[in-house]
Amino acid sequence: MARSRSSSSRWRYINPAYYLRRPKRLALVFIIFVCATLFVWDRHTLVREHEEEVSKLNEEVIHLQNLLEQLKNDNGVSGGKMKPSGKSSDVTKRKDTPDDPVSIRRRERVKEAMLHAWSSYEKYAWGHDELQPQSKTGVDSFGGLGATLIDSLDTLYIMGLKEQFQRAREWVANSLDFNKNYDASVFETNIRVVGGLLSAYDLSGDKIFLEKAKDIADRLLPAWDTPSGIPYNIINLAHGNPHNPGWTGGDSILADSGTEQLEFIVLSQRTGDPKYQEKVENVILQINKTFPDDGLLPIYINPNRGTSSYSTITFGAMGDSFYEYLLKVWIQGNKTEAVKPYREMWEKSMKGLLSLVRRTTPSSFAYVCEKIGSSLTDKMDELACFAPGMIALGASGYGPDESQKFLSLAEELAWTCYNFYQSTPTKLAGENYFFNSGQEMSVGTSWNILRPETVESLFYLWRLTGNKTYQEWGWNIFEAFEKNSRIESGYVGLKDVNTGVKDNMMQSFFLAETLKYFYLLYAPSSVIPLDEWVFNTEAHPLRIVSRQDQEGNLGRSDEHRKPIVRSRARKQGRFGDD
Repeated sequence: MARSRSSSSRWRYINPAYYLRRPKRLALVFIIFVCATLFVWDRHTLVREHEEEVSKLNEEVIHLQNLLEQLKNDNGVSGGKMKPSGKSSDVTKRKDTPDDPVSIRRRERVKEAMLHAWSSYEKYAWGHDELQPQSKTGVDSFGGLGATLIDSLDTLYIMGLKEQFQRAREWVANSLDFNKNYDASVFETNIRVVGGLLSAYDLSGDKIFLEKAKDIADRLLPAWDTPSGIPYNIINLAHGNPHNPGWTGGDSILADSGTEQLEFIVLSQRTGDPKYQEKVENVILQINKTFPDDGLLPIYINPNRGTSSYSTITFGAMGDSFYEYLLKVWIQGNKTEAVKPYREMWEKSMKGLLSLVRRTTPSSFAYVCEKIGSSLTDKMDELACFAPGMIALGASGYGPDESQKFLSLAEELAWTCYNFYQSTPTKLAGENYFFNSGQEMSVGTSWNILRPETVESLFYLWRLTGNKTYQEWGWNIFEAFEKNSRIESGYVGLKDVNTGVKDNMMQSFFLAETLKYFYLLYAPSSVIPLDEWVFNTEAHPLRIVSRQDQEGNLGRSDEHRKPIVRSRARKQGRFGDD
C-alpha cells in the first residue's frame, strides 16, 4: 500500500487538475516553460547564425583558393592533374588583367551552378548522354556516347575543376566506345563529340582526346561519299550506311552539312592527315559554285546535285550555323589569304541578312525575318540570337563605317533577344517569337530548353565593347534560370515560359555552352582570348592556327589539296517529359 500511495503521489504532478487548484504552482510551471522555450529558441538562432557564418567563410575560402590558383598560374605553377600529358594551355587570368569584385562573385556563382549540374549528372546519369533530373535517370539521346561528359570537359577545365575533369578524362580513356549500332546525327556528333574532344586536347595537351576525336571522325567520314560531296546527315556508327532523314524528302540540311568545317580542319591540322579537311572544304567549294549574290541559302540542299531545294531561308533552326562557320573558319585560319573565300561568302550573307531585318513600332525592336520564295515571315527563333554575337565578331573585318554599322545592328538585335527573356512571366525566353502588326513581340512555341544563344551574344558584345550593360543583362537571365530551372537534382527546361511548368531534361549544351558563356561573361578577357581561340557552335574553344596554303583549298583541285599550317602561341535539343 505504501508503494502504491507513493506512486500515486508522484503521478499527481502530471495531472492538470492539480495545478488548476494551485494557481501559484501553475504560474511557476508556465514561467519554467517560457524560459525553456526561450533558451531552446536562442540556441537554434545561434546555430543558424553560426551556419550562415560558416557558409560565408566557405565562400570566402573558395574565393581565396581561386585567387591562390590564379597566382600559381601567373607564376608558372602547373596544375598537375589538369595536364595529363603533352603541352597544356594557360587559359587562366594573366597578370595585370583587371577583375572587379562583382564579377568575381558572379563568376563563383556560375561555377557553383556548374558544380551542381555536373555532380547531378555524375550521381544519376554517369556515362549516359543526358540527365533527366526529375526522374533522376540517364538517357542516351545520342547513342550512348557520354555527350554531357564530353560536352563538359572544356567547361570543367576552364573553371579549374580539376578533380571533376580528371574523372571525366579517365572515363574517356577507359570507357568511351564509339562502336555503336546507332544511327547518329553527323552534325550533333561532330559539334558535341568531335568538337568537345578537340577542345579538351587543345586545352590540356592530353593525346587521348585527339585519338578519340580521330576515331569518331573516321566513323563519320563515309557520310561525305555522295555524288556532289554534300554529306548525308545520318550515319550508323558501327556499320556506316549513311542516309538522310525521311522527313527531308531525301535532301540534306544546310546547317547539318555546313557545320563540320571548323572541327575537321582542326583535326587535319592536329593529326597532319589532310583527308578530314578535304572532305569538308569540298562542301564549301560545291556551295560556292552557285552561291547567290545575297548569300542566303534555303535550308535544304540536294546531296546528288549539290544545289539548293525550294525551302525556307532562316538564321534560325537548320540554317544558323552554316553562316556562323563561314566567319569562324576565316578566324580559325588567322584571316590569311588561304581562308579569304570564307570571309567573302560571309560578307555576302551579311548583305542578305540586312534585307531580312525589320523593326517593330513603337519600340523599334530589330529582328531577323525568315524568307520563303519572295515572301518574308515576321518570325525569329531564339536560336537566331547567336547572330548578334556573330555580327559583332565579324564587324572588325570591315572598314570603319561598315564596321560601326554592323556593330550597331548587333547591339540592336541583342536588345531584342534580351527582351525575349524579359517579356515573359518567368523572364526566360520561349523557342521563337512572332512580330505582328501593332504588337511588339509575342511568344510562339513557349518552351525553354536552357538554350545559350542570347548569353553567347552578350558574351561577345561585352568582350568586344567593354560595355557592362551586357553583363547586367546576362545576370538577370542567370538569376531567372536559377529561380525557374534549378532543382535538387540538376537543371531542367520549362514546358511553358508563361506558367513555369518544368520538363525533365538537362540538355548537354547547358553545361557546354550556357554555363560556359555565363562564366566567361564575368571572367577577364584574357581567359580564352578571342585573338587566340575560336568557339565552335557548341562553345568548344579551338586554337587559332595560321593557314599558309596561299592559293586556298577552295580554289584547288582535290589531288592538290593539303593542309599547310603554322601554329601560333546551333543545335538540336530534346524536350524531356516528366
